[in-house]
Amino acid sequence: MTSPVILFSGQGAQKIGMARDWIESSSIARDLAVKADAALGYSLTDIMFEGPEEALTATSKCQPALYLHGLIGLALLKSRLPNFNPVAAAGLSLGEFTAHAAAGTFSFEDGLHLVSRRGTFMEEACNATDGAMAALIGGDEEKIRELAKATGVDVANLNAPGQIVISGSTAGIDDAIAKAKDFGIRRAIKLNVAGAYHSSLMASAQEKLSAELATTNVVSPQIPVIANFTASPVSSAEEIRSTLTSQVTGSVRWIESIQHLISQGHTEFIEIGPGKILAGLVAKIAPEAKIISIDDLASLEAAVEMLS
Repeated sequence: MTSPVILFSGQGAQKIGMARDWIESSSIARDLAVKADAALGYSLTDIMFEGPEEALTATSKCQPALYLHGLIGLALLKSRLPNFNPVAAAGLSLGEFTAHAAAGTFSFEDGLHLVSRRGTFMEEACNATDGAMAALIGGDEEKIRELAKATGVDVANLNAPGQIVISGSTAGIDDAIAKAKDFGIRRAIKLNVAGAYHSSLMASAQEKLSAELATTNVVSPQIPVIANFTASPVSSAEEIRSTLTSQVTGSVRWIESIQHLISQGHTEFIEIGPGKILAGLVAKIAPEAKIISIDDLASLEAAVEMLS
């Protein structure tokens, strides 16, 4: 790979033990982990290593955990490959913040503060509303939009062809699941999530995050970062603040984001995050793309060998 795009995971990818072998074997990883724990005022790494599951899955904890994991992985990759120069960055939902930190849009600490606050705000919005989400498999986007309109819910994630997620009130989601077959959707699966992410029920979180972003030092990224909300690169501070804010209640346009990168001639990707979720989505969107997934020491060493 000569000019890869780096991709960062979103909420749901977290797993107990994440980044443990990196932090235990590398002073670079350890320094970032210590910095994160000090900035947050609690041991995020303890939760990442030991859980319990409910603690790591909590929105306020898993968002900073995934952010830290992504940036440690990138730092280790760069330390082993000094000439490693990604050409662009993108991330799924929360991962968009990691992508911006990787591109120098804001500092490690400022990004960590933002994702920690974002996670807390979204958790508060979940607790204050009765929301749910469902994955719709094998449906046409136009028909899914019709279903969402008919049941009063929002289209949250356009993840891959035939894989779209809807979000909204529990009653609306249950109604949509019951009616899915009438709209030509093969399967509708209710997701095990705390609330209705990327829907109008996150409006309070969006408002609070907007205030946080307004006081954060934001500069133009050093490489293009693709915004989930527009599925296109963002460069000005104003545009970055706006798209990161809008993303909280807006759709994650992942299919179009990857298609945009492909249209620019980028066919090589490196996913940094637990599991291979993004690799699976990219393979469905652009079968011609090459993608390497990095989530632990073994996969990092394998990637370094392939990239050397």
